[in-house]
Amino acid sequence: MHLTNPCGSNKRSGSSNKGATIPNTFHSNKSSNKMARITRTISQQRHHIHERSLPHTLLLAIAAIALLQLQHFESVCAQSMMTKNEPMFISRSETFKFITGETIVLPCEVANTDTYVVAWKRGIAILTAGSVKVTPDPRVRLVNGFNLQIREALPTDAGDYICQIATMDPREITHTVEILVPPRIHHISTGGHLQVKKGSSVRIECSATGNPMPNVTWSRKNNILPNGEEKLHSHVLSIENVDRHKGGVYICTANNRVGQPASSQVVLHVLYSPEIAVERPVVFSGEGHEAMLVCIVHGETQPEVIWFKDTMQLDTTERHIMETRGSRHTLIIRKVHPQDFGNYSCVAENQLGKARKTLQLSGKPNVAVFNSPPISQYKDRYNISWAVDSHSPIEEYKLSFRKLPQGHEVVGNAIDSQSSSSSLSSSQSSSSSSSQMYGSGLHSHHIGSNIGLGGGSLSGGVGMGSYGGYGNLMHWGRNDWRNVVLPAMPLSHHYSQGMSYMVRGLDPDQHYEATVQSRNRYGWSDLTNSFVFSTSSNDNEMRDLSVTFYGSSAINRQKLGLLALSSATLILSLIMA
Repeated sequence: MHLTNPCGSNKRSGSSNKGATIPNTFHSNKSSNKMARITRTISQQRHHIHERSLPHTLLLAIAAIALLQLQHFESVCAQSMMTKNEPMFISRSETFKFITGETIVLPCEVANTDTYVVAWKRGIAILTAGSVKVTPDPRVRLVNGFNLQIREALPTDAGDYICQIATMDPREITHTVEILVPPRIHHISTGGHLQVKKGSSVRIECSATGNPMPNVTWSRKNNILPNGEEKLHSHVLSIENVDRHKGGVYICTANNRVGQPASSQVVLHVLYSPEIAVERPVVFSGEGHEAMLVCIVHGETQPEVIWFKDTMQLDTTERHIMETRGSRHTLIIRKVHPQDFGNYSCVAENQLGKARKTLQLSGKPNVAVFNSPPISQYKDRYNISWAVDSHSPIEEYKLSFRKLPQGHEVVGNAIDSQSSSSSLSSSQSSSSSSSQMYGSGLHSHHIGSNIGLGGGSLSGGVGMGSYGGYGNLMHWGRNDWRNVVLPAMPLSHHYSQGMSYMVRGLDPDQHYEATVQSRNRYGWSDLTNSFVFSTSSNDNEMRDLSVTFYGSSAINRQKLGLLALSSATLILSLIMA
């Protein structure tokens, strides 16, 4: 049995029209041809049946099978021809990101659409149909076929765009557009300037927009934030207990990595009553010299500053000059007279209050400074020396020393104990716990028993005198201070003056502490801090000496070559002897 192949006949008939567009349905003439072929096939099958005398039911079955085969061949042929020439997309659906102001281009490349309409839609709005632009937006047009272009992108351009082929069952691709917007600060709660009183609390909000949403940080111009950090990652800046140190320019910055960061600043202005700091509480000067008393004054609004001597307000004269440079207020006293010494005060006042600070103009000596090495080259004596600045000649010194009590911690050459100065003050006021010695030139007088003083010697140097003790060992109880009053011989008119004194009768390899005061015609200076020195374990003057540095937990020894110093001391001792 043989069936005619309908697909083969179509191929032959369509060979001369290769590439033509296939319509959506078959024409009626094709249906007639199909029926004619089916009739011929059935007639042929009947002829064979009559010749072979087949039953009638078998004839019908063979006819049905032939009809099904014919329909199958027709379907396969039609599908093959439609697949070969149907419209299709080359572009695929994508997501695009553009920055505002940029040009958007959305691809829509297609094939086999000669007889079909390609359209762009956004929601229900049609943008283009074929090559015709439908939307009135002048920024929109087609480029390079059916690619959609939108110039000068706006945030409102974000969304889904559909490219569609208008078939019976429309085919389409969808592009999603996201518009990236650089950050913009659109609100600061204070309006860029904030004025508050000292002690107030401040809250500043900074709001920003952008896509993606920007991060907001706070910083401070040329300074750190009040919390000690360089930046605060928050849109709210809170400052508690505001004072003048927290005023300044605060900067809000918004950044989302799109374009340049946006920033805006807030000036925080703190109103407060005057605050005064003195440069030097005590100013030392001398007759005929110039003195400068300085007050550093801060305040908002700017305070008015007045100077007083005791309770008398000072006016500008030839000798009293008042200068102001920013927050620095200076009282200059030219050619100081004895009556100029005393207490001065600067008074500052503004609308929020008043402040006063006191200074002293003194003719007394400055506090002396010890300059002798911390360890003696002798086991039973120590040559202690010091220097002091004074505009007037020093008339006498008061040296106090004692063996360092147990339990006192030594740091450097000072005593880390508050009991040291207090015990010195109490011992100096009690004759039972201390003895006082007076030296005069090469002779000495002493009060009290069992105290030996050294003989005198004079060392060189500008404004520097020297005393040496004589006699036997010094014996005292635990923690007893010994005071030595040393007249300055001869008087020195140098600004830097000094003295050295040989303390004898000390115990070997022990620690001692000392203080000294100086007096000129205007009075005694303040007491120095405690100075710590040590005796050696033997008297080998020519050896390399060990200088002891005292720490908080242990004694560390560092070898220093002091051979030259030892030799010079020995020669000086021989000369004086």
